[in-house]
Amino acid sequence: MVVTEITFIFANMNKQASTSYPKEKINILFLENISDKAVAQFKQNGYVNVRKLTGALSEEDLIREIKDVHLIGIRSKTRITSKVLEAAKKLQAIGCFCIGVNQVDLKAATKAGVVVFNAPYSNTRSVAELVIGASILLIRRIPDKNKAAHEGIWMKDAKGSYELRGKTLGIVGYGNIGSQLSVLAEALGMKVRFYDTETKLPLGNAEAAKSLKELVANSDIISLHVPDTTLTRNLINKNVIKNFKKGSILINYARGEVVDLKALSVAIQEGDIKGAAIDVYPWEPEKNGDRFESPMQGLPNVILTPHIGGSTEEAQENIGEDVSLKLFQYLERGITNGSHTVPAIGLPPVEGSHRILHIHNNVPGVLSAINTALSKNNINIVGQYLKTNDEIGYVVLDIDKKLSRQALELLRGVKETIKVRMLY
Repeated sequence: MVVTEITFIFANMNKQASTSYPKEKINILFLENISDKAVAQFKQNGYVNVRKLTGALSEEDLIREIKDVHLIGIRSKTRITSKVLEAAKKLQAIGCFCIGVNQVDLKAATKAGVVVFNAPYSNTRSVAELVIGASILLIRRIPDKNKAAHEGIWMKDAKGSYELRGKTLGIVGYGNIGSQLSVLAEALGMKVRFYDTETKLPLGNAEAAKSLKELVANSDIISLHVPDTTLTRNLINKNVIKNFKKGSILINYARGEVVDLKALSVAIQEGDIKGAAIDVYPWEPEKNGDRFESPMQGLPNVILTPHIGGSTEEAQENIGEDVSLKLFQYLERGITNGSHTVPAIGLPPVEGSHRILHIHNNVPGVLSAINTALSKNNINIVGQYLKTNDEIGYVVLDIDKKLSRQALELLRGVKETIKVRMLY
């Protein structure tokens, strides 16, 4: 049903609006093996200049490749730095085909008037399911028994193996993934407690803990689902680990900087923590086949995976559709709902007009300057909408068709202008 709805929206967008800049001249670059469905959606809608590369690019290579790119799609490995953005003179939008946007210098993108989209909800189910799977494997000590079987050793015993039912799952970060995990865990008969810096409404019978210390001290399994911020870096350190319930299990499918892996390694070797599942790391290889090292390697009852928490066929298709739709809506209608940089505006097309987008530094008087420039030249504004954030202002103007070209040139001359573009 989702695919049908999105395809229908794309088709309607194509019928309603024809971009003033020819689609065949818009250059699109997709990195990191983004879903073929996303590539197909663009080509089916007339964007023929789509390049897809399987891996990430270094800053130097990206600076060279991005000069004539209007739209770039990335995942978590590619870093869009201020230097990259400075070289991207034609760049209109960045699509992060993943949950996070920390790989993009959002401040620099905002100043450049580049819209940044992501897909914050599309792979939550994939991550939540994998946490449940890892929990079952670790609490049964399956990694050790699997290793022994591969080495020809028979380890049939129940010692140290438990059911999930009746155990307490402690969730750190009760957002999209954490709350969905909460529902799945409770369905398996687990008790669920969570800790979040913001007040959150519990789902089912989940209970909020007053502090991180209280949560980890009373949980059999602790699962992390927090973003990478100054507050969460090294959140699970040796001092916090000392408060963990003896024999508990830690799962980190959040961000690599959240856990001090050396401290966790020591706790596992000393028997204070029973096991761990780690999917994200402070340093990760750039591409498949590269050498990977971690202090967690070789430890008992530890599952290490290569940042695949959200890597399922379903999740990648959902992400591809979600981000592609947002990019289409911006390219063809100027809609910025879900943007992390340009203020969110979503307006339907206006009959008998051409739409112009104006992005400018957020200082007093710009809107007045826009209206003065247009009114002095007797240019009729059919519709207008302004929204600002701390850095920039975003104005969508629907102008009388007969005068839109003149209006475009006038708007380019307005002081504090960052970008002006006519859509249709």
